[in-house]
Amino acid sequence: MTTVTLDTEFMQQLKDYGIHDVADCFNCGSCVGACPLSGMESGFPRRLIRRAQLGLTDFEDGATWACATCNACVQQCPRDVKILALMKSLRKIVITTGAGYMPKSLHQAMLNITTVGNPFGEPAEKRGSWAIDKGVPIFTADMELLLFLGCFAGYDPLVRKTASAVVDVLKKAGIPFGILGSEECCCGESVNKSGNEELFNKLAARNIETFQKHGIKRILTISPHCYSTFKEEYPLLGGEFEVLHYTEYFAKLIKEGRIRLSRNIDSKVTYHDPCHLGRYNSIYNEPRELLRSIPGLELVEMPFTQGNSLCCGGGGGGIWREIEKEKRLSDKRLDQASKTGANTLAVACPFCKVNLEGSNMTSSQECVDVKDIAELILEAI
Repeated sequence: MTTVTLDTEFMQQLKDYGIHDVADCFNCGSCVGACPLSGMESGFPRRLIRRAQLGLTDFEDGATWACATCNACVQQCPRDVKILALMKSLRKIVITTGAGYMPKSLHQAMLNITTVGNPFGEPAEKRGSWAIDKGVPIFTADMELLLFLGCFAGYDPLVRKTASAVVDVLKKAGIPFGILGSEECCCGESVNKSGNEELFNKLAARNIETFQKHGIKRILTISPHCYSTFKEEYPLLGGEFEVLHYTEYFAKLIKEGRIRLSRNIDSKVTYHDPCHLGRYNSIYNEPRELLRSIPGLELVEMPFTQGNSLCCGGGGGGIWREIEKEKRLSDKRLDQASKTGANTLAVACPFCKVNLEGSNMTSSQECVDVKDIAELILEAI
């Protein structure tokens, strides 16, 4: 009989990097059943946890970066093992020691964020310039809220459609709002989940200082990743703000009669729950309330929905990694949406929109139209 013991030296290193309870895992496999990657990465994430316990982690193995931090495993763990904290710690070891494999595209995104404040490497002056061209003012303290565009909505043409719809709806509702323009900086969510704590802390400190300087009290986000980061991470660093995702805010505006939907959209729609809106923050009802409030729209649900929603693969820095086609979660999700018979797949997250639209464009099947809820709401006004 072979005796296997825990590598106490490596366990201490993990503790030094922020994880304290890997030894609590008793190898039940609940995480494997919950993880959307388990069929693609054998035994994931239990295999990685077990190897970490034994000090056998191979930092040249791409599995360290496979996790999309969707939080499904954490919800199912009977021992409350902080699995995502382990993933972050393993990545942190790679980043801080420089030993081991790190995806080149993720490294480039971090380098761009470090130098110019966004993962695309674009000049800060171009951030949200399209919104300024639409007449959106720079935020002043007398405004009701700050619209935080985020990196994708600030620069990416595809997500700009979503952000432009959010802007137009706010204008039609008569809401006094503004943006930060070139002063806006990456929220740091992907950086944080990828283990680069030093860079994340710098980004958070910069954003918090900017928000406080402008007297910002309420922040409206387009991305659930920005939302979750501002709400959960920034208060730990001294940044206390009221944070709303636009789906929450729009649902409130409709109830108050400040948004009126009168135009029919005769379409069958299915909704994809983003991980950082759903599992992280339990926002399931408001997006569906918005869709059901649109005249003529029929909402149908996919088999895996709400707390069991299948991740698009964009979290945990996944949006910046090159992922093999056979491992793309967005392809699976698009297939699930198509099987509902829906004409439109509604989303509420820039990462989801980019990934699912990417799968749409490369699919050989007749696929659904991917639209953000904000676009549908604008069409119905």
